[in-house]
Amino acid sequence: MQCSWKAVLLLALASIAIQYTAIRTFTAKSFHTCPGLAEAGLAERLCEEGPTFTYNFSRKTHVLILATTRSGSSFVGQLFNQHLDVFYLFEPLYHVQNTLIPRFTQGKSPADRRVMLGASRDLLRSLYDCDLYFLENYIKPPPVNHTTDRVFRRGASRVLCSRPVCDPPGAPDLVLEEGDCVRKCGLLNLTLAAEACRERSHVAIKTVRVPEVNDLRALVEDPRLNLKVIQLVRDPRGILASRSETFRDTYRLWRLWYGTGRKPYNLDVTQLTTVCDDFSNSVSTGLMRPSWLKGKYMLVRYEDLARNPLKKTEEIYGFLGIPLDGHVARWIQNNTRGDPTLGKHKYGTVRNSAATAEKWRFRLSYDIVAFAQNACRQVLAQLGYKLATSEEELKNPAVSLVEERDFRPFL
Repeated sequence: MQCSWKAVLLLALASIAIQYTAIRTFTAKSFHTCPGLAEAGLAERLCEEGPTFTYNFSRKTHVLILATTRSGSSFVGQLFNQHLDVFYLFEPLYHVQNTLIPRFTQGKSPADRRVMLGASRDLLRSLYDCDLYFLENYIKPPPVNHTTDRVFRRGASRVLCSRPVCDPPGAPDLVLEEGDCVRKCGLLNLTLAAEACRERSHVAIKTVRVPEVNDLRALVEDPRLNLKVIQLVRDPRGILASRSETFRDTYRLWRLWYGTGRKPYNLDVTQLTTVCDDFSNSVSTGLMRPSWLKGKYMLVRYEDLARNPLKKTEEIYGFLGIPLDGHVARWIQNNTRGDPTLGKHKYGTVRNSAATAEKWRFRLSYDIVAFAQNACRQVLAQLGYKLATSEEELKNPAVSLVEERDFRPFL
């Protein structure tokens, strides 16, 4: 009997020891890994020397605005940037792209895409945990003593342009405009920025460098994150018009077509079709509502946001479970009914939002619109964008080309 009692005691002690070892191993595991860096052949300086982070089980909300260029993503980013309890970053994945693409001979092969996405996911994981040191792997030249002047569009982040990260002359609550931030704040101290990030309850990041929501599945399913994806879409015809106006050299042949009425034989059609294919693939995944996106995904049409900015913003914040900050509401009031001449900067956000959403109809000729409709027919139908059947219909502002659709969040 005594022997049996000892055996039970030994088994219990062994079980406790095994559980303790497992817990130690689990909590000591690094928050991020570095496959993207390893595959690209970059030095893993910070991965090897940086601090080890435990898993983050807090209910801090991590927001990712998934968009494409000229879809209204800068505007949507500001809906989070203006919130006093949100740490917002504008396009940090620019640094991944800027560092890795020159290393590739083609830049668009499946292997290159895997490396880019792997590195992007690693960086996002780290940034959501306020580990800004990890960003240093992709900043050129490397920061010295964790300070740099090379963070892309630092001025688009309110936190990075205000105290204590920046200490400009003036009132304590002074918020600098983007140009003034770069000029008056000096070098960005990433240690101070990380501390400011940790003081906020939520982290929001905007990117136009991840093609589809499927590419984010590993992050969405990561138990260390509380990631919610806001997929922003816009009528591809509007995107084409905006890009042609903004990136004049890159879209020179589209402008030539508009100016001469003749389609150039060497037109790069992928500048349009890639947007439509990415939208279609990503939206198809979202609308199928796979279990891994439950409670994690919301589709937002730029046109709906432009027509009813405050109402749509309230819906977005409701989906995220974050109280809407009064600063956000006031910013919407001041920036969606503005003089369009004040919004001429390509990333500007001061404009008449409803008018801006429809402006493309007067910037493209009907033959270009008809071509775009044929190339993007599937995604136009998916997203509820109507086809213009004639020049007269296209140019008639009284005829809406946006169907009434209610894209409810997947809860």
